[in-house]
Amino acid sequence: MNNDLSLSPAPDAADLNGDAVRNIALRAGADDVGFVSLDDPALDDQRRDILAAFPFARTLISFVVRMNRENIRSPARSAANVEFHHAADDCDEVARRIVQALQARGVRAAYPSMGFPMEASRWPDKMWIISHKPVAVAAGLGHMGIHRNVIHPKFGNFILLGTVAVDLDIDAHARPLDFNPCVECKLCVAACPTGAIAPDGYFDFAACYAHNYREFMGGFGDWIETVAESKDARGYRQKFSDAETVSMWQSLAFGPNYKAAYCMAVCPAGSDVIGAYQTDKKRYLQEIVDPLQKKAETVYVIEGSDAESYVARRFPAKKAKRVGAALRPATIEGFLSGLRLLFQRGNSTGLDAVYHFVFTGAERRSATIAIANRRLRVDDGLVGASRLTVTADSETWLRFLRKETRLVWALLRGKIRLRGDPRLLLAFARCFPG
Repeated sequence: MNNDLSLSPAPDAADLNGDAVRNIALRAGADDVGFVSLDDPALDDQRRDILAAFPFARTLISFVVRMNRENIRSPARSAANVEFHHAADDCDEVARRIVQALQARGVRAAYPSMGFPMEASRWPDKMWIISHKPVAVAAGLGHMGIHRNVIHPKFGNFILLGTVAVDLDIDAHARPLDFNPCVECKLCVAACPTGAIAPDGYFDFAACYAHNYREFMGGFGDWIETVAESKDARGYRQKFSDAETVSMWQSLAFGPNYKAAYCMAVCPAGSDVIGAYQTDKKRYLQEIVDPLQKKAETVYVIEGSDAESYVARRFPAKKAKRVGAALRPATIEGFLSGLRLLFQRGNSTGLDAVYHFVFTGAERRSATIAIANRRLRVDDGLVGASRLTVTADSETWLRFLRKETRLVWALLRGKIRLRGDPRLLLAFARCFPG
């Protein structure tokens, strides 16, 4: 491969059409390429963030980098993670080469990281500049499967995604695929150690995040607090084994390591991938799915979560271990928007209630939260009649969520006031453990 793409014969910026830009991306190492106009409605919820970082952007180049499947499928997480990290480096290098080639032709272009680093100062809110998955779907490079991974029609979900923002109108904007490569085999449901993926398509973000991303961001913060709260080395070792400490060190030294990603490992979709599954499904299950299901391992869960009961019920070889909540809101807006991510529908069974929340003080806000039929709905403002109204000073409420203030203290001092059946607040808390 010629890494110095700027020296290759190519049209001037004025002559850069879709075919020319596609060839640049392929020569840079991309395995497939698509284009999306920044005006595409699919980018409505991203446009502001993209323009804040890259104000010149007119088109997004979305591309795919293939990963080595057998590494990802291995029960040995070291094999899977080394592939994730090297493929991520390749993805960033491809984006860099595309930008170099376009820049040499007088076209403004820039790229965000495939994964890390991110805008850490924004934590726990959105840290990334561009959401690569919806861009790839809009560019016709695949569709989201039930496991929330993009499935490429040829390469399946064994891919990483990159995006380049360019100051160029490209005449070959793709359309989303008119079919979904997902074969609805539900193997991702069967393999997920936390029960985060349900057969009906429901996704428990909190379950996935607490385990698979244990050594990322929020999980690391919880580990640090455990260290700080331990009286001595012996106290720490009562909470974490030497192997867990070494695993955290490895993530710090080499790069954050995923604990599972089994949903990706077992997915048979994609024309290059599906042959083995179609030829002998029994053998596919024995060689790829069974080893992940039967692997003896620690699964990190939030106390009282749906995942905790799922592990005990579904995977006798795995041990559920309680850890602290990895996502703690810093604002009332973060609290309200985060409810959708943290909702435990199993714990909500039988609950039918409407809650009004009125926040006062530094961050004034009102919202209606309805829980019924194991579903959650959050609306701005006070809608309809409520069974419980919670009026709270915003800063006190956030301290309460961070376990820095006791509810009884806040109630006695009038910082939090309840009107209605107070037992409903306990029922509410069970839906959002941690």
